[in-house]
Amino acid sequence: MSTPDYTAITYAVVDGIATVSLNRPEARNGYTFTMADEAEHALKAADADPGVRAVVLTGVGRDFSVGADLSGGSFDLLGAWDGDGDWQEPAGRCSKTIYGMDKPVIAALRGVAVGGGLTITLSCDFRLASTDSRFSLPFSRRGIFPEGASVWYLPRLVGMTRAADWMLTGRLFDAAEALESGLVTSVHEPGDVLEAAYALARDIIANTSAVSTAVIKQMLNRLSGLDSPFPVHAVDSRLIAGLGTNDDAVEGVASFLAKRPPHFPLTLPADIPQWLPWVAGDTGR
Repeated sequence: MSTPDYTAITYAVVDGIATVSLNRPEARNGYTFTMADEAEHALKAADADPGVRAVVLTGVGRDFSVGADLSGGSFDLLGAWDGDGDWQEPAGRCSKTIYGMDKPVIAALRGVAVGGGLTITLSCDFRLASTDSRFSLPFSRRGIFPEGASVWYLPRLVGMTRAADWMLTGRLFDAAEALESGLVTSVHEPGDVLEAAYALARDIIANTSAVSTAVIKQMLNRLSGLDSPFPVHAVDSRLIAGLGTNDDAVEGVASFLAKRPPHFPLTLPADIPQWLPWVAGDTGR
């Protein structure tokens, strides 16, 4: 997938890490349809690129995103659903894309991340915040409704009680509360949060199997919420049964015994087991 000249984001790949940056700092990265289109395209490009092992999602300037761009005085819903089409609201297109990606996605957040500027990150595998981070889900305060499938993601991250607190009041909360609640993975000084995200990405690249990481990510996303552990055990059993002919498993054991860094040979997307339920039938992506 080619990457065009973006106008509302930037995209770069260095040493196996794709960086997707919201790039409207003059508008505090207010979220627009163009930004949604470009972010969705870039994330899919990163997932399809065999040279990318991890993705960092961040913003240019002092804020990650203030949410929907209201500079025009209202919500720009040009092309919105008319009851017959398959229109999708813009934040959900981004969060849904991240959910379905095989590559781990790390959000590096500083400053304000509110509304859609927060909901697009809820499906990320990691959210790193800075000490100056401020968060809000202000939908009730604007007379509107949650998007980005946030009412599904948020309770899974922080529990129903905290999700109701944040969503029903729409109040602002800080990085310390976000960390204590489990919304973010870690908190860093503002100048250090992006480098912390890159350090995490480099650790994943150096020490994990791309295929194992992809499968585990989707197992967590798609299997952890099932009503019974038995279908999960069935997937586990088939995966474990295949380890004898799995080149990454052979390398993982060999590198452990030799006390050396691993060099996993399997690659994405070619070596994902095609029988996995979400590959074989449940696309959902």
